[in-house]
Order: sequence, then structure tokens, then C-alpha cells
Amino acid sequence: MNGLKSRGALIVFEGCDRSGKSTQCKLLVEHLRSLGHKIEHISFPDRTTECGKVIDAYLKKKIDLPHETIHLLFTSNRWELANKMKQLLVNGTTLIVDRYSYSGVAFSTTKGLDLEWCKGPETGLPRPDRVFFLQINPTALENRGGFGNERFETTDFQEKVLKIYKQLHDDSWVYIDAFRDRHVILKEIADQTLKVIEKCKTEKLSTLW
Repeated sequence: MNGLKSRGALIVFEGCDRSGKSTQCKLLVEHLRSLGHKIEHISFPDRTTECGKVIDAYLKKKIDLPHETIHLLFTSNRWELANKMKQLLVNGTTLIVDRYSYSGVAFSTTKGLDLEWCKGPETGLPRPDRVFFLQINPTALENRGGFGNERFETTDFQEKVLKIYKQLHDDSWVYIDAFRDRHVILKEIADQTLKVIEKCKTEKLSTLW
């Protein structure tokens, strides 16, 4: 152990809207818990916090806000949970996270904000040990249930977001073909996650950007 306390892994799911992130998060949580792992599931935005309530109203098109304001609200929403996330991780709990900083930066940059400016407020948040990016053609998303219910669920916008995502990937990212049976996808993700969990036990938690 080299004197380091065993910690949990930070596993993040990213991808375009309706690409299957939430489904795979839930399936992975259930699978890992069945194997006896300490697991917590987090979704961003967390719509239960004070920032999250404003974000929820914005996404449901009930209010309008400047692009800069909503970007900083999304970032603040992540910072609201940052200390809790760090505490869980260092105490050996693995976190399965549905969307993270990459989504915030990709969506805001697509709206016209500067990419580096968008990354700035996210600096210092816990860095994921693995990012599973669910790949699916944005035109195929139109046929998925609920697509179009929220503000940015249009094919044109999702195609632009996808291009920004590709500028943000690093060595923690793994691309997953999401246009397959959910259980086939789960097996691929679960096998990799178990390896990451084992590897992270003796590694210090690092930070974004």
C-alpha cells in the first residue's frame, strides 16, 4: 500500500443527451453492489440543492439566464458536492457519476463561451479515474424516449456538443459504442471498472485541469 489509505474510484459517464448514461449508471451501481463494493451514485446536475433548483427551472425552459450565469451555476452545483465526494472516495467508496465537468464545458462552449474560460471554475474538482463516453450518432437520439423535452435536446446542438467533447478527452477516457444491447454494454463497462477500482486503491486522488 506504500502508506496510502485504500480509496474508492471516481467513475464518470459522459455523452450526448439520451445516449444511455443514466441507464448504464444504474446498472453498474446494481452490479457492483451485488459484488460487495461500497458504491454511491451521483447525478449532475443535482436538482435538489439550491443551485440545482434554479438549473432545473432553466433546463425545463421555465426561466432564461445569461450563458455565463448558468455555466457558473452548473459549476457551483458540482462544488456543492465536492467535499462530500472527496470524503467518500478517501474512505473507500467508489462513486458512479452521471455527467460531470466535461458536460458543463462542452455545453457552454457550444453556446459560444470560451472553452478555457469554461474550464476555469472547474479547476480543482476531483479528477475522474475513468470516464466512459457513450458514443451514438446524434441523429439516432431523436428516436429515444423523451428526446426534446429539455432545452438543448436538438440534433443540431448535440452534434456541436459532440465536437467539443472530443477536445476535452484525456487518458482517463474510454469510448463505448452505445448502440448495442444494454447488458452487452454493461459487461464491457463493468469489467473495466473493476480493474480501475483495484488500481485506484493505492493512488492518490488528483484534481481537474
